[in-house]
Amino acid sequence: MAMQVRQSIHSEHAKRLDTEGLREEFLVESIFARGTMTMTYSHIDRIIFGGAVPLDTPLQFGDELGEKIGVSFFLERRELGLINLGGAGEVDVDGSTYKIENEQALYVGMGSRNVQLRSLNPSNPAKFYYNSAPAHCAYPTRVITKEQAELVSLGSKETCNERTVCKYIVPDVLPTCQLTMGMTRLAQGSVWNTMPAHTHDRRMEVYFYFDMEEEQAVFHMMGEPTQTRHILVHNEQAVISPSWSIHSGCGTKAYTFIWGMVGENQVFPDMDHLKISELR
Repeated sequence: MAMQVRQSIHSEHAKRLDTEGLREEFLVESIFARGTMTMTYSHIDRIIFGGAVPLDTPLQFGDELGEKIGVSFFLERRELGLINLGGAGEVDVDGSTYKIENEQALYVGMGSRNVQLRSLNPSNPAKFYYNSAPAHCAYPTRVITKEQAELVSLGSKETCNERTVCKYIVPDVLPTCQLTMGMTRLAQGSVWNTMPAHTHDRRMEVYFYFDMEEEQAVFHMMGEPTQTRHILVHNEQAVISPSWSIHSGCGTKAYTFIWGMVGENQVFPDMDHLKISELR
């Protein structure tokens, strides 16, 4: 498996990038591939993210992936979160097996050496989307169902951003070192997420967009508040969002996205809010 590497990009550099340049630096166009695992390593807070679609053969975060990042095994100094967007699957973590149904999450603590992913039915395979962050101590591995997650309803029909935020991996649900993850689903007829926009210098974020038809798309807004840019995102693609950038989007139809954040602060409301009149 080849691992993509994305460098940190200064905000002054980003101002000068054209459409192709923005896509090369911040967009990951292929997350899921049947029978294999994808992996992108971003130097922004050293987040690693990607997808895994096991078929007849299990996929694993093994020692060989550790070698790619200079350690003995992948989670020697990392934690891992994943959300299943496909059929039922199982994850083996050092001899313990966790069944992960559709739209359930799993947190795997630092120090877990043998992590195997498999589908219960290869004709309807699991689709594990994962984020991994550097960690400094070990917390227990745990499954999080939607019923156990923190659910928040936000937005309104009037502002076209009615949505439900499902916070799977956050401090109010379970302890982690720095990784937080959740899923936001827009109601039918709503297209905006996170508007008015915000930034948070204390952590970066990756947006993974899905539940979109082939001819639908999301205009992902990024850039400094007075230097906004956009990246056109299609189904099952991800965007890296640096801490200096706004992260918002407007779709041609309702959609769903998974957000994952890594950084110094896990307080979800800690945001630097912006007025729409301040954006340029």
